[in-house]
Amino acid sequence: MRATISWTGDVRFDGLSGSGHRVAIDGPPELGGHNQGVRPMELMLLGVGGCTSFDVVNILRKGRQDLVDCVTEIDAERAATDPKVFTRIHFHFRVTGRGLDAGKVERAIRLTAEKYCSASIMLERAGVAVTHDYELIEA
Repeated sequence: MRATISWTGDVRFDGLSGSGHRVAIDGPPELGGHNQGVRPMELMLLGVGGCTSFDVVNILRKGRQDLVDCVTEIDAERAATDPKVFTRIHFHFRVTGRGLDAGKVERAIRLTAEKYCSASIMLERAGVAVTHDYELIEA
């Protein structure tokens, strides 16, 4: 896996993924940014959220669940002093479908947390407290 980060001025950067997708990265105004892109730590949080959400949706679809939507709300805390690493991340999955099996949803979340989501497992091994919960919504 490869990526390229190109400085575009002030504290703005252009990220190019190995698969050819771009993302704008910028710092906050108090650090010379112009609010023209996501902050680097926000991007990390989006990445781990995308990783775990991808797994949950794939597992539920393979389990023949009639999935209509899956929204993952993420709440994270960072250390107060440098390095301001994540100390806690909580994932709340809002899973919408028809006749969803709660046991299969719980299993999908457990599998992403313990086996499949490289990003969240890596952060947890580094000492981040990672938790999950969910709600089922009937479509």
